[in-house]
Amino acid sequence: MEMNARLIRVQGLSLVGYANTTHMVAMDAPLDLGGLGAGSRPMELMLMGIAGCAAMDVIAILMKKRVKLERFELDVHAERRDEHPQIFTKITLNYTFIGTNIQAKDIERSIELTDEKYCGAIEMVRGVTEIEHKYQIKEVES
Repeated sequence: MEMNARLIRVQGLSLVGYANTTHMVAMDAPLDLGGLGAGSRPMELMLMGIAGCAAMDVIAILMKKRVKLERFELDVHAERRDEHPQIFTKITLNYTFIGTNIQAKDIERSIELTDEKYCGAIEMVRGVTEIEHKYQIKEVES
């Protein structure tokens, strides 16, 4: 499977990119570094990509298990090195599952499979970045 992407400079450090799906994504730097401040920073997009990959895998596994979620949220926190290259040193994914009769064993298994088998984005940074998963289940009141 191949994937391609293209970036086009808009002005200064402002870029627009697209990949196989052809959806445009704005990337930018802050004004003081020559950008327009009009888009996400590349490392923010990378963090969102890791979170999106993990979230889609977890949700898909839960759907196969017929777990009914009313809502799902994923908050992600990343720590970066101070020196260049400022790579992620630790990423914490904090999942919130909202619904009725959600079983912890189903959540734990879906996160385990996502982390160890399915999420290519997590696997890309494994070895240089510590990955931590946390979760909470909130019951919807009837």
